[in-house]
Amino acid sequence: MNRKLPLQALIEAAIMAALAYMIDLLVIIEPFPWVRVSVAMIPVLLVSLRWGWKAGMASGFVWGLLQIVMGNAYILTPLQAFIEYFIAFAFVGLGGLFAGRNVSTKSIILAVFVGSIARYFWHFLAGWVYFGESAPEGTPAALYSLTINGSAALLTFLACAIVLVLLSRTAPRLFKT
Repeated sequence: MNRKLPLQALIEAAIMAALAYMIDLLVIIEPFPWVRVSVAMIPVLLVSLRWGWKAGMASGFVWGLLQIVMGNAYILTPLQAFIEYFIAFAFVGLGGLFAGRNVSTKSIILAVFVGSIARYFWHFLAGWVYFGESAPEGTPAALYSLTINGSAALLTFLACAIVLVLLSRTAPRLFKT
Protein backbone atom coordinates (compact mmCIF):
# COMPACT_ATOMS: atom_id res chain seq x y z
CA MET A 1 0.00 0.00 0.00
CA ASN A 2 1.38 3.39 -1.02
CA ARG A 3 1.30 5.78 1.95
CA LYS A 4 2.72 8.82 0.16
CA LEU A 5 0.55 11.82 -0.55
CA PRO A 6 -0.16 12.44 -4.23
CA LEU A 7 1.60 15.39 -5.81
CA GLN A 8 -1.76 17.10 -6.34
CA ALA A 9 -2.42 16.96 -2.59
CA LEU A 10 0.97 18.51 -1.81
CA ILE A 11 0.46 21.28 -4.37
CA GLU A 12 -3.01 22.03 -3.01
CA ALA A 13 -1.64 22.02 0.55
CA ALA A 14 1.00 24.59 -0.36
CA ILE A 15 -1.41 26.81 -2.29
CA MET A 16 -3.99 26.67 0.51
CA ALA A 17 -1.30 27.51 3.08
CA ALA A 18 -0.45 30.62 1.07
CA LEU A 19 -4.15 31.46 0.77
CA ALA A 20 -4.57 31.02 4.54
CA TYR A 21 -1.66 33.42 5.09
CA MET A 22 -3.20 35.99 2.73
CA ILE A 23 -6.62 35.72 4.39
CA ASP A 24 -4.95 36.14 7.77
CA LEU A 25 -3.45 39.41 6.54
CA LEU A 26 -6.62 40.74 4.93
CA VAL A 27 -9.50 39.53 7.09
CA ILE A 28 -9.13 40.68 10.66
CA ILE A 29 -12.04 40.03 12.97
CA GLU A 30 -11.30 41.20 16.49
CA PRO A 31 -14.46 41.29 18.60
CA PHE A 32 -12.29 42.21 21.60
CA PRO A 33 -8.78 43.68 21.63
CA TRP A 34 -7.30 40.39 22.84
CA VAL A 35 -9.43 37.94 20.81
CA ARG A 36 -8.84 37.34 17.10
CA VAL A 37 -11.16 35.15 15.02
CA SER A 38 -9.15 33.27 12.39
CA VAL A 39 -11.22 32.52 9.29
CA ALA A 40 -7.88 31.82 7.64
CA MET A 41 -8.22 28.23 8.87
CA ILE A 42 -10.78 27.60 6.11
CA PRO A 43 -8.27 26.77 3.31
CA VAL A 44 -6.32 24.40 5.58
CA LEU A 45 -9.55 22.71 6.69
CA LEU A 46 -10.63 22.40 3.06
CA VAL A 47 -7.36 20.61 2.20
CA SER A 48 -7.87 18.42 5.25
CA LEU A 49 -11.37 17.45 4.19
CA ARG A 50 -10.24 16.75 0.61
CA TRP A 51 -7.01 14.84 1.27
CA GLY A 52 -6.97 13.83 4.95
CA TRP A 53 -5.05 14.80 8.04
CA LYS A 54 -1.53 14.38 6.61
CA ALA A 55 -2.09 16.93 3.84
CA GLY A 56 -3.96 19.17 6.28
CA MET A 57 -1.16 19.12 8.82
CA ALA A 58 1.41 19.79 6.09
CA SER A 59 -0.66 22.77 4.91
CA GLY A 60 -1.01 24.11 8.45
CA PHE A 61 2.72 23.69 9.07
CA VAL A 62 3.53 25.69 5.93
CA TRP A 63 1.01 28.36 6.98
CA GLY A 64 2.80 28.68 10.34
CA LEU A 65 6.16 28.79 8.57
CA LEU A 66 4.89 31.62 6.36
CA GLN A 67 3.79 33.56 9.45
CA ILE A 68 7.36 33.44 10.76
CA VAL A 69 9.24 33.92 7.49
CA MET A 70 7.09 36.87 6.43
CA GLY A 71 7.52 38.58 9.81
CA ASN A 72 3.90 38.27 10.90
CA ALA A 73 4.70 36.33 14.08
CA TYR A 74 4.92 37.51 17.68
CA ILE A 75 7.91 35.61 19.03
CA LEU A 76 9.14 35.66 22.61
CA THR A 77 11.31 32.52 22.59
CA PRO A 78 12.17 29.83 20.03
CA LEU A 79 10.08 27.25 21.92
CA GLN A 80 7.06 29.59 22.07
CA ALA A 81 7.40 30.23 18.32
CA PHE A 82 7.63 26.49 17.62
CA ILE A 83 4.53 25.76 19.71
CA GLU A 84 2.38 28.64 18.46
CA TYR A 85 3.32 28.67 14.80
CA PHE A 86 4.51 25.23 13.75
CA ILE A 87 2.62 22.91 16.09
CA ALA A 88 -0.61 24.88 16.59
CA PHE A 89 -1.08 25.73 12.92
CA ALA A 90 -0.23 22.18 11.83
CA PHE A 91 -2.80 20.76 14.25
CA VAL A 92 -5.59 22.51 12.33
CA GLY A 93 -5.05 19.72 9.83
CA LEU A 94 -6.39 17.14 12.28
CA GLY A 95 -9.79 18.10 10.92
CA GLY A 96 -8.81 15.73 8.13
CA LEU A 97 -9.63 12.82 10.42
CA PHE A 98 -13.19 13.32 9.12
CA ALA A 99 -12.26 13.31 5.45
CA GLY A 100 -14.05 10.83 3.25
CA ARG A 101 -15.67 10.28 -0.09
CA ASN A 102 -18.93 11.88 0.99
CA VAL A 103 -18.30 14.94 3.11
CA SER A 104 -21.47 15.70 5.05
CA THR A 105 -22.47 18.70 7.11
CA LYS A 106 -21.82 16.65 10.22
CA SER A 107 -18.29 15.71 9.12
CA ILE A 108 -17.54 19.35 8.24
CA ILE A 109 -18.68 20.56 11.66
CA LEU A 110 -16.69 17.81 13.41
CA ALA A 111 -13.61 18.59 11.31
CA VAL A 112 -13.80 22.29 12.12
CA PHE A 113 -14.38 21.52 15.81
CA VAL A 114 -11.40 19.17 16.04
CA GLY A 115 -9.15 21.52 14.04
CA SER A 116 -10.13 24.50 16.20
CA ILE A 117 -9.74 22.69 19.51
CA ALA A 118 -6.42 21.15 18.44
CA ARG A 119 -5.00 24.51 17.35
CA TYR A 120 -6.18 26.50 20.32
CA PHE A 121 -5.06 23.84 22.80
CA TRP A 122 -1.49 24.68 21.81
CA HIS A 123 -2.19 28.41 21.95
CA PHE A 124 -3.66 27.87 25.43
CA LEU A 125 -0.49 26.09 26.60
CA ALA A 126 1.77 28.78 25.17
CA GLY A 127 -0.45 31.51 26.63
CA TRP A 128 -0.35 29.87 30.04
CA VAL A 129 3.43 29.54 30.04
CA TYR A 130 4.56 32.61 28.10
CA PHE A 131 1.81 35.20 28.49
CA GLY A 132 0.68 34.49 32.06
CA GLU A 133 2.19 37.74 33.30
CA SER A 134 -0.36 39.60 31.16
CA ALA A 135 -3.20 38.23 33.30
CA PRO A 136 -4.98 40.74 35.52
CA GLU A 137 -3.73 40.67 39.08
CA GLY A 138 -5.27 37.82 41.03
CA THR A 139 -6.24 35.87 37.89
CA PRO A 140 -4.42 32.55 37.45
CA ALA A 141 -2.41 32.38 34.23
CA ALA A 142 -4.17 29.16 33.15
CA LEU A 143 -7.62 30.70 33.59
CA TYR A 144 -6.58 33.83 31.72
CA SER A 145 -5.17 31.81 28.82
CA LEU A 146 -8.25 29.57 28.77
CA THR A 147 -10.57 32.58 28.65
CA ILE A 148 -8.69 34.33 25.86
CA ASN A 149 -7.90 31.28 23.75
CA GLY A 150 -11.20 29.54 24.52
CA SER A 151 -13.24 32.50 23.28
CA ALA A 152 -11.05 32.77 20.17
CA ALA A 153 -11.46 29.02 19.54
CA LEU A 154 -15.25 29.17 19.93
CA LEU A 155 -15.69 32.18 17.64
CA THR A 156 -13.25 30.76 15.08
CA PHE A 157 -15.08 27.41 15.13
CA LEU A 158 -18.44 29.11 14.53
CA ALA A 159 -17.16 31.32 11.70
CA CYS A 160 -15.27 28.55 9.90
CA ALA A 161 -18.08 26.01 10.33
CA ILE A 162 -20.67 28.39 8.89
CA VAL A 163 -18.50 29.29 5.89
CA LEU A 164 -17.50 25.69 5.12
CA VAL A 165 -21.07 24.37 5.43
CA LEU A 166 -22.26 27.13 3.07
CA LEU A 167 -19.42 26.29 0.68
CA SER A 168 -20.35 22.60 0.76
CA ARG A 169 -23.90 23.46 -0.26
CA THR A 170 -23.06 26.00 -2.95
CA ALA A 171 -19.86 24.42 -4.31
CA PRO A 172 -19.78 20.74 -3.30
CA ARG A 173 -17.10 20.02 -5.89
CA LEU A 174 -14.57 21.80 -3.68
CA PHE A 175 -14.79 18.94 -1.20
CA LYS A 176 -14.05 16.16 -3.69
CA THR A 177 -10.59 15.04 -4.81
